[in-house]
Amino acid sequence: MVERVIATDATLALMETLKAIHGPLMFHQSGGCCDGSSPMCYPLGEFRTGESDILLGEIGGAPFYMAKDQYEYWKHTQLIIDVVDGRGGMFSLEGPEGKRFLTRSRVFTAEEIKQL
Repeated sequence: MVERVIATDATLALMETLKAIHGPLMFHQSGGCCDGSSPMCYPLGEFRTGESDILLGEIGGAPFYMAKDQYEYWKHTQLIIDVVDGRGGMFSLEGPEGKRFLTRSRVFTAEEIKQL
């Protein structure tokens, strides 16, 4: 089965660290206002989603949301959530760890699009 969002091993490892500190997590792909276009990590339920958000899937047991208008730009790609050194978004949980989540992507194949 094709997934719209997946995570690297480094992301899953950082998520385990964050879960130990903050409990269950959730993600929302930022639309670029305050923190660029970064995947933002929050304690589960702390970011309020609404009708304008789409649940793309889960990574490491955490739901991953994106705004509908942002989704229109990304719908033909699989999001790959990765981790790099540096400061994360100022509202995202990974900042104090000296890491930041980063969205990479790849275009779905024609066969994968049919499956979706």
